[in-house]
Amino acid sequence: MSARRPLRRPDRAGVKAHWFILLAVLVSIAAALLVQGYMHHLAGISDDSAPATGTATTVPKTVSGGGPVVDSRGGTVHSVRPPERTLALTFDDGPDPEWTPRILDVLRKHHVHATFFLVGSAAVDNPELVKRIVAEGHEIGVHTLTHADLGSAQQWRRQLEVQGTQKVISGITGQAASLLRPPYSSGNDAINDGTWSAMQDLADDGYLSVFSTLDSKDWQRPGAADIEQKLASPGAQGQVVLMHDGGGDRAETVTALDAALGRWAAQGYKVTTVGAAVGIESMRQASMPEQLSGTAFVWGIRLSDFVVTAISWALVVAGVVTLARAVLVVGFAARHSRIARRLRANGRGRRRVDVAVRPGVTEPVSVIVPAYNEAAGIEAAVRSIAASTHPVEIIVVDDGSTDGTADLVEALGLPRVTVIRKVNGGKPSALNAGLEAARHGLVVMVDGDTVFEPGTVHALIQAFADPAVGAVSGNTKVVNRGGILGAWQHIEYVVGFNLDRRLFDLAECMPTVPGAIGAFRREALLAVGGVSEETLAEDTDLTMSLCRDGWRVVYQDDARAWTEAPATLGALWRQRYRWCYGTLQAMWKHRRAVVQGGAAGKLGRRGLGYLLVLQVLLPLFAPVVDVFALYGLFFLDPLRIAALWLGFLLVQLLMAAYAFRLDKEPLRPLWALPLQQFVYRQLMYVVVIHSLVTAVAGLHLRWHRMERYGSLSVPTAAHGESRAPFQR
Repeated sequence: MSARRPLRRPDRAGVKAHWFILLAVLVSIAAALLVQGYMHHLAGISDDSAPATGTATTVPKTVSGGGPVVDSRGGTVHSVRPPERTLALTFDDGPDPEWTPRILDVLRKHHVHATFFLVGSAAVDNPELVKRIVAEGHEIGVHTLTHADLGSAQQWRRQLEVQGTQKVISGITGQAASLLRPPYSSGNDAINDGTWSAMQDLADDGYLSVFSTLDSKDWQRPGAADIEQKLASPGAQGQVVLMHDGGGDRAETVTALDAALGRWAAQGYKVTTVGAAVGIESMRQASMPEQLSGTAFVWGIRLSDFVVTAISWALVVAGVVTLARAVLVVGFAARHSRIARRLRANGRGRRRVDVAVRPGVTEPVSVIVPAYNEAAGIEAAVRSIAASTHPVEIIVVDDGSTDGTADLVEALGLPRVTVIRKVNGGKPSALNAGLEAARHGLVVMVDGDTVFEPGTVHALIQAFADPAVGAVSGNTKVVNRGGILGAWQHIEYVVGFNLDRRLFDLAECMPTVPGAIGAFRREALLAVGGVSEETLAEDTDLTMSLCRDGWRVVYQDDARAWTEAPATLGALWRQRYRWCYGTLQAMWKHRRAVVQGGAAGKLGRRGLGYLLVLQVLLPLFAPVVDVFALYGLFFLDPLRIAALWLGFLLVQLLMAAYAFRLDKEPLRPLWALPLQQFVYRQLMYVVVIHSLVTAVAGLHLRWHRMERYGSLSVPTAAHGESRAPFQR
């Protein structure tokens, strides 16, 4: 059916606004994923004493051969080391929720303070530990945000790694730190040109770089005894001792630290922080802007972690639902196919298999064809119906066409064909006019761009042998399936629509008898007031009304109708936008079915629930899936992401192959299924989002007219394999 009189046009500003909202949501999610990926997957805590590589031609001798605390602020370079028999005890790579508390307990036991060089990402995950470190009198230094190598990092990343960690410290503790230990550093003699360049850049921001002179080698996990042995004889010269409270299992560190502190105390060494050892105040109260900025930074990271965690769980749920749907529809389709074969083998009869089979339905049928500017295909449509093997009367309702549609039908001179001319009033009014003129108790409704096979009408009405059946959905086929867009729609009709209809049939909750091919009891239509004009999906609205009135709606897979599908993305968008918007209208109109009993309750709890989850909520979440997939390719294991994608694609291919087998379709079009994931699927979920926002905003959508291509002609009898031999 083509264009109809518009309802109130949506406000353009209102319609466009939601695209900005959608874009903002996707950008926000992408930003959260980028933050989370950067913080947790771009770098990682590993060997802090890895040997440095690269030249050291620009490193001053006062640095490479000087003390472990280097101050190059103000353009001058100074380096100092702790006084004799003074040990500045430092810990890297924390805080760690298991080992940092145990190390703090050991330090408190020996009444010793130390310096903790924090990794910003770990500090965000363990803010209470950071607060405890400060509260117990220990010193905090910067060890970058993600344990990145500052020597090889670009300028922007150096700033992000160091200043980001500073913001984390300020946001959690309210203080600012001036000590910096570059990751992957050891002694002064290992400083290369890249590290020195980073030290100079960061000195301009007020940072002093701290290296080590006594490495415990605890990162090698040689055993507590070996670690203790390395720390046993510090010598008379002051030292900066390197140990680790994060980055892995530090049980050996805890044991060795306890023993070393006892020995150092007995030997008369002073153990303290770096700042106390060299006589500087390394921490200060952060200003209010610094604290506010730091708090916002920390909460931004936490929010990104929450978003990613929520998305991860939602992806698991979506995956389970998708797989459950595949199993469900295939299982129901298999049972539906068995029942259909049994009915065809025993003669047409009741849909329920637990009652006696009745003789086939032979009474005449009224076929109503609403038409508005259908000159391109109306002749083929009417001729195909007139060629039916079942006795029919054909009522063509010309709804104010301006292209001579009614004249073309009258010129055919076919018997049992009546043309009704009326002022344009919309498809529902045309159908109601045809219904009023129909002379028979069984009515078939067919769009003017659709053709029937000779046996379609007879096959379609056989389910009416069961007096509980009020409507029957036929099997709609795409005739213009050439090209990739046609192949995609062909796949959707066979796999999406037809598998679902088999499930809806057995679950007794069919939500839609398509306008292209549907049969009804006239009494059932009159009982619900005919075809309603309240929604743009009059077929869905009518079907739901019949279900709520107690009628059973079934699917007849061997009653085939061939229809034109949109040949351009723009035309497809307009068609699906109207379909989706109208379906949402119908769902809202019939929402009370959820709390009703009987047939209405089945529609509400089964049919509407299925539509809500599978056709509304999942498509709404689909853009996030795509964004997360890109995130996985960059920050997670790309092979695992590819394997998951291929696994889901395999499930879809198997389900599609089974659906094609049920419909006796050749499998050749399935070559387009993988490509469908990159264009067609995105178009469909954008349609759902657009429709939902339009509906929620209370805007009214006009009926979009679909372009006709004139690709239909009268079909010949088709048996066995379903095909379109009549496409021009």
